[in-house]
Amino acid sequence: MTKEQMKKNYFSRALLLFNTFKNRKLTNEEIDLAEDKAQHLGEKSSDFGLLIDMIKDTFSGKYKMNKWNMSVVVATIIYVVSPLDAIPDLIPVLGWLDDASIVGFAISKLADEILRYKKFKRMKPIDLSVTE
Repeated sequence: MTKEQMKKNYFSRALLLFNTFKNRKLTNEEIDLAEDKAQHLGEKSSDFGLLIDMIKDTFSGKYKMNKWNMSVVVATIIYVVSPLDAIPDLIPVLGWLDDASIVGFAISKLADEILRYKKFKRMKPIDLSVTE
């Protein structure tokens, strides 16, 4: 199996788990855990923090988000905090790479929602370009 095939295989497994998590409910404990895990996501830490802020504001009723976008945010947070993912977090650095990939995927899918949320928060837009 080539390196490229392995990459596709791992990302396919990650997306499968991500789609499974979209219908789960998110608990306050998982949100707290997500905030703790954000530091391990390297350059995606601030993006992940933004997703956490978005869901907190949505759950508190301060911000309105459609169900599809909300499910993407919830699935991303659950994926990052879950011990069940494509590469377990028990493997330092490698275990966090798949989490960062899923955050990048979510950010790319939520570009319009993020811009709307930033307007709502009167925040400066971030670069939404996806890097591999």
